[in-house]
Amino acid sequence: MLRCTTPDRWLPMVLADLDTLLLDHAHNEKKAASTVLSFVFRAPDAELSAALSRMAREELTHFEMVLRELKRRGVPFGRLTPAAYAGRLVEGCRKRPEADALVDAFVAAALIEARSAERLALLAEAVTDPELRALYAALHPAEERHHALLLEAAARFGDVEPRLEVLAEREAAIVRQGESLVRMHA
Repeated sequence: MLRCTTPDRWLPMVLADLDTLLLDHAHNEKKAASTVLSFVFRAPDAELSAALSRMAREELTHFEMVLRELKRRGVPFGRLTPAAYAGRLVEGCRKRPEADALVDAFVAAALIEARSAERLALLAEAVTDPELRALYAALHPAEERHHALLLEAAARFGDVEPRLEVLAEREAAIVRQGESLVRMHA
């Protein structure tokens, strides 16, 4: 699904400041829960709404897990300037008609979850703190499930493949360009 792997520069950058990465990760989990909950309100049927509701709750559970890790490390939860990654990806999404907008919104969210899964796997292998390593390893399978669910949801509203191609190429260009911030999606 992803059109490129995470650039080699990302892992050393984030390993040098895991506290900031965790703070960003907490914000990302909170935002993911909010995004998925917004999809619940746009979902046309009970089956999809229920699946998305479960996903939103799981994202909030992940938020709480990361908050506990921040507390364990003595890092206060506070504001953090977000990376431009998600905003730049969403700029490529269609806004109308609603069915097209939903396909794009679900595909963009699926790409974000897929990138998260890739990076959690990298972190689970590279982090030396056993508790943090266990956290990343525990979160990884959920991100895999989430991106699959989001793609399935997108398919309820239209043809996913052409939009996946466009948005996946956009996502890859954003990742290749990167940012100098220590962020999960920089």
